[in-house]
Amino acid sequence: MSVETVTPYDSGASKREQITHAFDVIAHRYDRLNRILSLGIDRGWRRRALRLLAQDAAPDRVLDVATGTADFAILAARLLPHARITGIDLSAGMLASGRAKVLRAQLCDRIDLMRGDCLALPFADGSFDAVTVAFGVRNFESIAAGLAEMHRVLAPAGRVVILELSQPERAPMRPLFRFYLRAVMPLLGRLFSGHAREYRYLPASIEQVPQGEAMLDLLREAGFDACRAVRYTFGVCSCYTGRRTS
Repeated sequence: MSVETVTPYDSGASKREQITHAFDVIAHRYDRLNRILSLGIDRGWRRRALRLLAQDAAPDRVLDVATGTADFAILAARLLPHARITGIDLSAGMLASGRAKVLRAQLCDRIDLMRGDCLALPFADGSFDAVTVAFGVRNFESIAAGLAEMHRVLAPAGRVVILELSQPERAPMRPLFRFYLRAVMPLLGRLFSGHAREYRYLPASIEQVPQGEAMLDLLREAGFDACRAVRYTFGVCSCYTGRRTS
């Protein structure tokens, strides 16, 4: 089974349709649960990923794919003071929460959020200096198609930065993390949100998403070079980077 075949519901709808509905359902409590489920560590992962993005040359035009409630877009605006950020997501519910956060952060002049399909980005070739994705790749109906679209909208020398949860490779963290995914995360999701199916999907998708060399191979097949993976927090999160050369 691949991550493309893991879906939130047992229905005849496409993964795209199921993901849209699932995140619409949990959008109003997503940020709170995200902090609980990650113990707040996800904020540090985002900061480290953005530092990797800025270490060569700070981008002026950034696309945040699967932006959700705009956490990564808002942090990018703060850490990249000259950048303009566009966030795109399928879920209207998540985007509504994101727009409220952008307004509170007084960043409406630098962050644009829009609804759209990450596998058919509504932008011209070479529109952005950088593309970011935080914990969204595993929700793509086709990871290869999503990466190809990111490559297309990047300008030459543009960078891609992907944050994704991954499974530790060694004991004792690997079995502990697997227990957390399969038992603790669904329980906390059900208790705090009342939506059991959506929080069974999330750990299942984490277990199936390509990681390490498998994800780097997908980046290379999409046309990226200088591909690199960095693991955070005992391998619980991985950051993948690549560059478009032409």
